[in-house]
Amino acid sequence: MKIHRIEYDGFGHGPNVTRSVRPGSRPVFSLLCMESVVHDAYEAQDDSRDAQGDSYDGRDDLYDGQGTRALAPRALAPRALATEAVHAGREDLARRGLHAAPIDLSTTYPSYDSRGEAARIDAFAADGAEPEGPPVYGRLGNPTVARFETALARLEGTESAVAFASGMAALSAVLLVRNALGLRHVVAVRPLYGCSDHLLTAGLLGSEVTWVDPAGIADALRPDTGLVMVESPANPTLAELDLRAVAHACGSVPLLADNTFATPVLQRPAEQGARLVLHSATKYLGGHGDVMAGVVACDEEFARGLRQVRFATGGVLHPLAGYLLLRGLSTLPVRVRAASANAAELARRLAADPRVDRVHYPRIGGAMIAFEVHGDPHEVIAGVRLITPAVSLGSVDSLIQHPASISHRIVAADDRRESGVSDRLLRLSVGLEDVEDLWADLDGALGR
Repeated sequence: MKIHRIEYDGFGHGPNVTRSVRPGSRPVFSLLCMESVVHDAYEAQDDSRDAQGDSYDGRDDLYDGQGTRALAPRALAPRALATEAVHAGREDLARRGLHAAPIDLSTTYPSYDSRGEAARIDAFAADGAEPEGPPVYGRLGNPTVARFETALARLEGTESAVAFASGMAALSAVLLVRNALGLRHVVAVRPLYGCSDHLLTAGLLGSEVTWVDPAGIADALRPDTGLVMVESPANPTLAELDLRAVAHACGSVPLLADNTFATPVLQRPAEQGARLVLHSATKYLGGHGDVMAGVVACDEEFARGLRQVRFATGGVLHPLAGYLLLRGLSTLPVRVRAASANAAELARRLAADPRVDRVHYPRIGGAMIAFEVHGDPHEVIAGVRLITPAVSLGSVDSLIQHPASISHRIVAADDRRESGVSDRLLRLSVGLEDVEDLWADLDGALGR
């Protein structure tokens, strides 16, 4: 039996390599697969370096206010994704005499300049730009969380990122930003994560949704359409979309791509035309099942609106969660590649197993598998011993769940089935255990 992959007519898969060129710099190639993604992390050179001529060694003298000589950061060449994962958001630590990023747990910050504080708060209310100078209040921003936002934006190749208390808080903020402009209509492609589906369908935030196949996106757009939302690979079927083709169909309407399953290790939707990249950071970005968070990577203009909504609604990320996420990013490429190797082998074995009817595994790879069994899927859930029977995904340990019972229970049964979420479908998040141990557990749970 072959591994089954869901495709949509007219939306084939693009190349695995994209090429971008900035004036005056060498071409940068980005691999949309499991190898390192190379991208331009910084401007190749700054004007001050050019002005110094050949004798400039990339260092400027700095003083910390106490007479201690320090070094300014050297302009960096493009770096591999694995390097960025370790260093992004941390470039200043060595100059500060630190190795690990500090955790700032303050909720408020003293200031004797109340006039200056008023001016900074007025500026934030006007345009949502991050306040200059020291922090003001926890809902306006936190230094530890800002490090994570900087790192995630670097990995996704966007100008900015805004973190929230959960993935659903992040999606809600996006909808509220568009609703505030009178753009309440959303065009979306199923399947999505079940709670994302419910938020759109129920209209809890005043949005109206039109569900379409990818080929119908352009025809579904209206003057009040504020957003197109897709997820690729999709939760839970792992259906894939050609994001570049989808972005083209959106025209001037922002495309939001949920990249939770793929992570920037496997694909970077912004490079393919998505204006907004959504993550449930609870999953792979954190990677250890001990932090709940969401984040939107986007351009700075959209980020300003998201910060204003976050300040007004209070969906802020706790600093400790920001620290755990920053730490999680350090090992993200290693974890994703190792878990993906396990998943690819398990998908191969499941596809050859007569007890399994169909296996869904994405072309771009990844650590998620969906498979449909001939027997009772609930018996499989009850039969695992090593694999944890639980909702969520992306942790270092393997998790299995029945979407029709848990993650997508909130979606109407007919809508679930029409989008490929059958009652016999199981979703497996593959972890870092030895693949032979995982297969032994699955083999036993599948029974005779």
